[in-house]
Amino acid sequence: MIKQINLTEIILYVSDQKTSAEFYEKLLRKPPDLNVPGMAEFIVSDSCKIGLMPNDGIARILGDKTPHPSSGSGIPRCELYLHVDDIHLEFENAKKSGAIPLSPVEKRSWGDTVCYFSDPDGHIIAFAEGRHPTFPNGEG
Repeated sequence: MIKQINLTEIILYVSDQKTSAEFYEKLLRKPPDLNVPGMAEFIVSDSCKIGLMPNDGIARILGDKTPHPSSGSGIPRCELYLHVDDIHLEFENAKKSGAIPLSPVEKRSWGDTVCYFSDPDGHIIAFAEGRHPTFPNGEG
């Protein structure tokens, strides 16, 4: 394990930063902690942030070394798996926030109760309740 990692930031490449920031503000029920041209960030826990970066912004950084991120828009490219205290509250809030329902609240074979949605860019969002999100060595 790399012990010097202090924070995890998951950056989603988005078609429209403003639209995505407004969506995640409703979904997370909090304004972005940073919202400047080229990046919006939401602190979701003591050790995790979700970032939103426009497709064109990351394409300028990466150059021609990878396909342009917009070529994958609408295709599920990642999943945010968020452990919550009240899955039914989050399920209803996600629907009200404009998330696209994909799978209802169900007990899953791995022990969690989970529901699935997608955001405006097709990224998958799962809300989970059940197993406590701890790690084998007790950290986390």
